[in-house]
Amino acid sequence: MICIMPDSNGTSTGTIEERAKHVRERANWMRRRLLKMIVDAGQGHPGGDLSATDILATLYFDVLRLDPTNPLAPERDRFVMSKGHCTGALYTAMAGRGLFPEEELASYLKPRSRLNGHPNRTYLPGVETNTGPLGHGFPVGVGIAVSGQIDDADFRTFVLTGDGELQEGSMWEAAMFAGHRGLGKLTVIVDRNRLQQGAKTEDTNGLEPLSDKWRAFGWEVVGVNGHDHAELLRAFDAAAEPRNKPRVIIADTCKGKGVSFMENQAGWHHGVPNPEQYAQALAELEAEMA
Repeated sequence: MICIMPDSNGTSTGTIEERAKHVRERANWMRRRLLKMIVDAGQGHPGGDLSATDILATLYFDVLRLDPTNPLAPERDRFVMSKGHCTGALYTAMAGRGLFPEEELASYLKPRSRLNGHPNRTYLPGVETNTGPLGHGFPVGVGIAVSGQIDDADFRTFVLTGDGELQEGSMWEAAMFAGHRGLGKLTVIVDRNRLQQGAKTEDTNGLEPLSDKWRAFGWEVVGVNGHDHAELLRAFDAAAEPRNKPRVIIADTCKGKGVSFMENQAGWHHGVPNPEQYAQALAELEAEMA
């Protein structure tokens, strides 16, 4: 069996500190690039993009086994972006990993672009399934993991969900089935920023005690700081160990992370920075890497 490891755009060798430094640099680039995409397009979902950036950077630049020159290789790891509206972060990660030219990011949300507001597998190599309607991506990810279990395949399946998305009943039906099947090669990451469109998740439809809910369906539960790259890497390394249960990583995150005026603001679920705000955001992100 071929083991497809991250190419020159990523690495899974070296110490945790070395790997975390590399991921941090890529995440900062992603934040700056996705904000430019949103400003140029005049639309987007910056709050959720920024809360998920560190998770996606860790996956694409360290964890996922894939070959950018052969994105349908049977041995590849599968990744499903269940919170499919956060394409700014997803597309920057994919382009950074070499799945399509970085220059194509300039076409984001433009007519006839492959870079739609929701990812489309028909247009873009490396997208496993179309997502956008909340509650759909995770069940598909469970189905992918079941197919791998039936075939005794080596690939792993990763799914990134939003916490507001967990208010959909289809999510818990899928969680129950995954636990029943003992899908040990399935890892779900919850982007737990505690905000959804217009309100806090706990005010809309409370999720706590969230860890207990997952355990009740037969899952292993790990809690991490979703912006600490070393913590994320350790959690993903542990998820690679043999087990007979699916694993959920509940990543505590901050909506709008990295841009002070967006952080923890539900109003930035979608929106476009004006020129002054954009300049401030870039200055803050550049200072963060200084």
